[in-house]
Amino acid sequence: MFTALDFDRANIAQALSDNLLDDLGLTTNDYNNANTINLVCFLSAELPSQLISKKIGADLWIPTQLCLWSIVSISQAAITNKAGFYVTRALIGLFQGGFICDTCLWMSYFYKTSEMPMRLSLFYIANPLTNIMSALLGFALIRINTGLLPHGWQWVFLLEGIFTLLVGILSYFMMPASAAQTKTWYRKNGWFTDREEKIVVNRVLRDDPTKGDMNNRQPVSLKELVLSLTDFDLLPIYAVRFLGDLMTAPVSSYLTLTLRQLGFSKFDTNLLTIPANVLCIVTMIITGWLSERLQTRALILAFTATWCAACLIPLRFWPGTQVDVWPTYVLLTILLGRAPFWPLSISWCSANSNSVRARAVSAALVNMFSQAASVVGSNVYRDDDRPLYHRGNSWLVGVSIAAVLMCLATRQYYIWRNRQKARKWDQLTPEEQQIYRNTSRDVGNRRLDFQFIY
Repeated sequence: MFTALDFDRANIAQALSDNLLDDLGLTTNDYNNANTINLVCFLSAELPSQLISKKIGADLWIPTQLCLWSIVSISQAAITNKAGFYVTRALIGLFQGGFICDTCLWMSYFYKTSEMPMRLSLFYIANPLTNIMSALLGFALIRINTGLLPHGWQWVFLLEGIFTLLVGILSYFMMPASAAQTKTWYRKNGWFTDREEKIVVNRVLRDDPTKGDMNNRQPVSLKELVLSLTDFDLLPIYAVRFLGDLMTAPVSSYLTLTLRQLGFSKFDTNLLTIPANVLCIVTMIITGWLSERLQTRALILAFTATWCAACLIPLRFWPGTQVDVWPTYVLLTILLGRAPFWPLSISWCSANSNSVRARAVSAALVNMFSQAASVVGSNVYRDDDRPLYHRGNSWLVGVSIAAVLMCLATRQYYIWRNRQKARKWDQLTPEEQQIYRNTSRDVGNRRLDFQFIY
């Protein structure tokens, strides 16, 4: 399902390599505007989508999202002007918004907190893996030229959109409501035996009893929503995600355009995007495994930000008179092969929310900050700064350094908050501690007997 989403996000890169902008009479600034519209709609839909998912169930809402955006994706084959380009990008963003946070919350019912970083890293492999598959498909599809659809990019949108629609229809029948509700009339045996189902549920609840507070069709109330929105203890993670996504967003969205400007053909351009995605898969798995092994998020993310800064600094000071094509390509590949912040930041938010209600909202908010980073990032590279984008890259160097500092500051903040809670908790007698456990109205991460993960 995530692969289907990424197909309909990644195919714009293949369309760009096939001169989509020229065929529609658009400039790179028009492309920036379309990206901004798409991301604003994506961002705006995050929280409403999560609330709808909690109300009607992820097993119904997520497949519906898939079908809606795939229909719009197919319709992109018929766009002929700027207005059509803007409208379709807006609708795709609107219908895709919320899918990731909805799915991540749904996954949290199957795994313990300590297992989520690695599981989310495996989940997020869909992103770079789809970029690879989409590049290979794009290499073939953009060669199609018929009287019915004269441009290769039209076939990219049409055929990949049909694929995602089929995935959406199948998802209605393959996605269970929860770990305890995998049996239905068309899947009589379910995913688990009765014994396995008890093991799955009990191990998760023993790890985090708050996961039993809400069922999968129970909505978040207005009071609970406000309480979760005002959870200041999660703000540092949101800031880390914003900076972490921003520092590579412009380079990533402009990769195919940059490769074309370096002189590569539209066919070679699609294939040359593959190595960065392969490296991204490797680094993402390694960081997910290290996070579970070392029990740290902040330091690993700080290392990733340092990686990006080390690549952005030479990219910024690349000579303006003549660009060495292959060294530039290698540098771009290493930069975009970094481990993204996505899986660790979401698992970090999930762990530090400490309640289903807060987790439902924080999963949406952390992705909203990610989309906000993409909105800003889509306007960093401007037409008057091409082809080397020295001004934009200067800005990204500063962002990457700020990301390193923010990761370290967030780690220290949670250490301080844990000490603050521990002092108050240790002042209570054993009897008072038991009374607090049984009667306190403190919820989520505001409880004194909860310690933040960093």
